[in-house]
Amino acid sequence: MEWWRNERAGAVRVKAPIYLDYQATTPIDPRVREAMLPLLGEEAFGNPHSDHWYGWRAAKAIDEAAEKVAALLGADPGEIVFTSGATEANNLAIRGLAMSQSPARTQILTTAIEHKCVLNSAILLCRQGFVVEFVPIDEVGRVDCDALESMLSDKTALVSVMTANNEIGTIQPIEKIGALCRARGIPFHTDAAQAAGRVPIDAESIGADLISLSAHKIYGPKGIGALYVSRYCPVELEPLVVGGAQQHGLRAGTVSPFLCAGLGEACRLARLEMVRDRAHCEVLRDAFVSKLSSRVEIKVNGATESRLPGNLNVQIPGSDASSLLASLQDRIAASTGSACNSGLIEPSYVLTALGLTLEEANSSIRFGFGRFTTIEEVESAATMLAERVEHYSRDLAVG
Repeated sequence: MEWWRNERAGAVRVKAPIYLDYQATTPIDPRVREAMLPLLGEEAFGNPHSDHWYGWRAAKAIDEAAEKVAALLGADPGEIVFTSGATEANNLAIRGLAMSQSPARTQILTTAIEHKCVLNSAILLCRQGFVVEFVPIDEVGRVDCDALESMLSDKTALVSVMTANNEIGTIQPIEKIGALCRARGIPFHTDAAQAAGRVPIDAESIGADLISLSAHKIYGPKGIGALYVSRYCPVELEPLVVGGAQQHGLRAGTVSPFLCAGLGEACRLARLEMVRDRAHCEVLRDAFVSKLSSRVEIKVNGATESRLPGNLNVQIPGSDASSLLASLQDRIAASTGSACNSGLIEPSYVLTALGLTLEEANSSIRFGFGRFTTIEEVESAATMLAERVEHYSRDLAVG
């Protein structure tokens, strides 16, 4: 991959850094782009909610996209609500559920390692009398299901636990959590933005009433996501965006056929290529770990078994992760934590919730591998990182 940089002497061709941040976002798959382009044509510009030929053509694209999203989740197309992304979907799920609950149900159960949009949605509800309680997790970020069961009560309004963590990749025991909630008639929401398309998800099997996902995490466009709302959800959602009666009255506003087509195609491809993508990412991750660990000391954060195949979060003891990445910015694109926390000068709240010290958290880097990453890229990146760590170690020894 190459990009152009303007210099005084003219345009200079520069080799782009190796992209290893697939948990932050993914490149659009060319096949997704091709599926979207026809929706920009003259025959598909109509308002999908209009009752005429142009509207029908636009509506058809949205209906087809809903079918593809539903197929990825083992759901019915009528259970899919399109949103601007997982952040909006999570807000609609959590706040929409809470606002529809009876006054006696004021307890919201979640974990301390959820995405910020889940945590802040729950905290916002505290102003309305709700109480947020965090379910304990172990040292790899896995939920303590026994503790969760003991916390469930007649006051529980909802439970929200992400399917897989965006920083450490740990996959939660979602089916068990769903079964516990369903037995008590308590709505269960899971943020599957990181997991959808990467690991199998069957809405009925996991017992989730609401599932959030985002297109740009699965090689689709930014600005579009979806919320699965089970027809069996024990509570009817209160909409956050009001206006017309679009999308079963759950989200007012004109739906974009162009963006929906992108999400739909991304979901179709993810469903077809999930096994191959998973195997590819596991090979890349293992090769990176092998190459890096052969030269420098590392420690993996999060689960080693039940983990997203393309996720790797490692400590490099004695190093400063931010400084390391800054020094390699023109060669490697990775991160020290979630993109939603960019600009914050503080350690990852996910890692500190696992019990890591500030020093350990500050020495940790997240690498994300994906569909378009090559084995040559991961080996090259591991070598460059190892060389930089060794260079810093020598400087410290001399100093």
